[in-house]
Amino acid sequence: MTELILASANKDKLKELRKLINFTEIVAINDLIPGWDVEETGLTLEANALLKARAAAQATNKTAIADDTGLFVWALGGAPGVYTARYAGGDCSYRDNTEKLLNALNGELNEKRNASFQTVIALVTTHGEEFIFKGTVDGRITEDHSGIDGFGYDPVFLSTELNKTFADCTMEEKNSVSHRARAMRKLNAFLKTSSFSKTE
Repeated sequence: MTELILASANKDKLKELRKLINFTEIVAINDLIPGWDVEETGLTLEANALLKARAAAQATNKTAIADDTGLFVWALGGAPGVYTARYAGGDCSYRDNTEKLLNALNGELNEKRNASFQTVIALVTTHGEEFIFKGTVDGRITEDHSGIDGFGYDPVFLSTELNKTFADCTMEEKNSVSHRARAMRKLNAFLKTSSFSKTE
């Protein structure tokens, strides 16, 4: 396999995934089909990842992957969950989302701020085969923003293992424990051993 098509226009996600992938290259679908988009109507991360990967594979006739990631905060009943990327609205910024989250947790202390990041990566082949890879990392939502690196909720998600926010980490530190990196390690292991990847 020479390349995988990424069903996303998110440049930050593309940059991170390219650092994590082995054995092949990742090409953003919007580089092939400008303006390509698909509505995320699934009620779970898995459903949305599959929806996007299927649509990208069909549109390009190439094997495609899609990442759907959710931040689950237990004091909020698991919110923002599947709506993580659009928590503050359809055209919201990263800052809009984190501000809404901090406001929702205002006054909550300690374990009430516990959370987990979960990533589901779906891979759909040109033959219609479908595979799912999952990664999870535990942490806590801070009371304010901290750090300048990363993207999304990284400035307010304090990793339990690293004891600092993802935005306070180098990319190498983040990738050593992150939800997306853990899912990608499973994908890499699959690509290393799968037969279809050697024939496409």
